[in-house]
Amino acid sequence: MSDALKHECGIALIRLLKPLEYYKEKYGTAFYGVNKMYLMMEKQHNRGQDGAGFASIKLNMGPGQRYISRVRSNKQLPIQDIFGQINSRINETLTKNPGIQENIQELKEKAPYIGELFMGHVRYGTFGKNSIESVHPFLRQNNWMHRNLIVAGNFNMTNVNQLFNNLIDLGQHPKEKADTITIMEKIGHFLDNQVSKLYKELKKEGYSKVEASPLIAERLNIAKILKKSSKYWDGGYAMAGMMGHGDAFVLRDPAGIRPTYYYKDDEVVVVASERPVIQTVFNVDFDKVKELDPGHAIMIKKDGKTTIKQIIEPLERKACSFERIYFSRGSDAEIYEERKNLGRLLLPQILKSIDGDIENSVFSFIPNTAETSFYGMVKETQKHLNKVKEDYILEEGANLTKEKLQKILSLRPRIEKVAIKDAKLRTFITDDDSRDDLVAHVYDVTYGSVKPSDNLVIIDDSIVRGTTLQKSILKMMDRLSPKKIVVVSSAPQIRYPDCYGIDMARLEDLVAFRAMLALLKEDNQYHLVEEVYKKCKSQTELEDAEVKNFVKELYDIYTDDQISEKVSELLAEESINAEVDIIFQTVENLHKACPKNLGDWYFTGNYPTVGGNRVVNRAFINFYQGNKERAY
Repeated sequence: MSDALKHECGIALIRLLKPLEYYKEKYGTAFYGVNKMYLMMEKQHNRGQDGAGFASIKLNMGPGQRYISRVRSNKQLPIQDIFGQINSRINETLTKNPGIQENIQELKEKAPYIGELFMGHVRYGTFGKNSIESVHPFLRQNNWMHRNLIVAGNFNMTNVNQLFNNLIDLGQHPKEKADTITIMEKIGHFLDNQVSKLYKELKKEGYSKVEASPLIAERLNIAKILKKSSKYWDGGYAMAGMMGHGDAFVLRDPAGIRPTYYYKDDEVVVVASERPVIQTVFNVDFDKVKELDPGHAIMIKKDGKTTIKQIIEPLERKACSFERIYFSRGSDAEIYEERKNLGRLLLPQILKSIDGDIENSVFSFIPNTAETSFYGMVKETQKHLNKVKEDYILEEGANLTKEKLQKILSLRPRIEKVAIKDAKLRTFITDDDSRDDLVAHVYDVTYGSVKPSDNLVIIDDSIVRGTTLQKSILKMMDRLSPKKIVVVSSAPQIRYPDCYGIDMARLEDLVAFRAMLALLKEDNQYHLVEEVYKKCKSQTELEDAEVKNFVKELYDIYTDDQISEKVSELLAEESINAEVDIIFQTVENLHKACPKNLGDWYFTGNYPTVGGNRVVNRAFINFYQGNKERAY
């Protein structure tokens, strides 16, 4: 993606099912769990590089012995920083206690972070909030082991105000109106309630307070806690949690918006945001890693018993298609094929743009994350050329000379590495004119790779704001003096804000929205903007389920091609000499390429939860009023 777009988070959870001595004997280290967690977090660093956190729980520790450890960082390399701290603390313990590694129980008691249950989290900060207090996991402390709660998630809720008020109705006084805090406190409330009820039951059965503690751990019903806690949640989430005594869970939202995968054998239970992370770190086959069903939770009791139960009635599955287009690592077997299909399906539009002139066209990609879609586009081009060659040979028949045959057989897509990103270049100057000049040089070009008579076809993952295209890529590509620059987006036009974890909250930032407004002005229909604003305002007091997305009415006035043409005009500044054409994937072809992940609300405005329509309307109200606040 050429535009910088912060997004999503990554979660990782590991439960060791054997005693630590087992891993020491089989793998040569009692630090097996810590090492695996480091790898899982590093393999998901693409999901978040602004902050990282780690937490561990030691099972069956005595009173006065530390059983929860947590470390978080918001430094430049947060994963390396937290594991540097962990390594330093462990080495300090080993230095002070020579030979301790031979006594695993003593090592567990004295060395921090060594345990049986681990949670990791990587995050991107949103809207400038990246203080250490915002970094997961979050810890809710209590002197009762069962009431300690650690939470981390890949999520965003659309109804934070409602959830905040629900806590107040319960008699709580939350310290902050943030979705992470409200979620943790909600789970914590019902955890406290169940622990209290279980203690009363056990007291009636004749158990003392000390005797009741382990029995509470056995009887604690995680599914019941999650059902009550999540009753009013509206959003996309993969929520992970650990209780102080050793129970753990991961809950996925009912529409399956946020991804969650798990693996279990007789040694470990593992959960992560991406399948290839588990495959690589634990060296297991594709089919051994399962996807957690929407609305379900995987729950691991202290004794290691693992169950998967439905917690919330599933909605229509609307798994995030942006995961497939861009966010997730392309090493996933399914995602790799889907991204190739995204490129393949764009060829008819490309051929139309270049008038079928493949011979005088150069194909490339920008940035590197678009490489897989590029392969699909090139393979489909080769397939198209093979058909052209076949038809030509059949048509020529006996008239086909050796020279003609050699010429037609030599025809193939011209592939060049046209753009190179300077990863070290940073636009650190805040002055607008200076920054624009720096942005224009973020990408360099391979001179001599394109002739003046050529079309230059560049594929990108998606075009969100169009800023980098306008300020950098198009200007750099124009230096090669092509006849025409065709920028191809493997994603459809991004028209609506996301409210489930991707940093796309303001409508006016989206180039497709700006193009639609420009068309309205040209056609003397801009008064419709005020009409839609009034309709959005009229819904502010309605229940979420009754709210409609009126912004759709403005887009419906124009065809996809009309908006694409206007985007091309907006992004091609007067200084560009080449003709510019910007092509977007169709929603229909997106669904063909990614048939299991049909979440497309940022393209269609069809939000999978009731809170989505309220968010888009609020975003439109903010735009109309010039309010720069987030819409959720």
